[in-house]
Amino acid sequence: MPVFSFTRTAPLPLDEAWRRLTEWPRHADAVPLTRIRVLTPPPTLVGTRFVARSGIGPLAVDDIMEVTVWRPPTGDEPGLCRLDKRGRVVLGWAEIEVGPGPGGRSRVVWREEVRVRALPRVFDGVLERTARVMFGRAVNRLLRKA
Repeated sequence: MPVFSFTRTAPLPLDEAWRRLTEWPRHADAVPLTRIRVLTPPPTLVGTRFVARSGIGPLAVDDIMEVTVWRPPTGDEPGLCRLDKRGRVVLGWAEIEVGPGPGGRSRVVWREEVRVRALPRVFDGVLERTARVMFGRAVNRLLRKA
């Protein structure tokens, strides 16, 4: 069960960084070969469910997620969103924390445990490195684009 984390600092107010990272359909613009479908009506809160379908044709995989913690940032208090993965193939969780950073910037901490059902543990290192790079690039794109 690979667990990884990374931190980014963005020249954005907390609420804007939070918005950019938690508008789920925007993630499709940042993750190649991915479509996002929100399964529950807005606004996002605990219980919101969505599916990220990644891949092409029969090689696509659904990553079904449910928001289990939803605490947007308030004032100088950091926000935290936890997503639990509920799919048949992709399992684990992700946490997005957005708090005050240096110089009025936002500090984003992304933590994730990712598991792929039936993938032998010998591939944990490759899975962790691949996921870290992919999600790191996605967060960079999300924070850059309004």
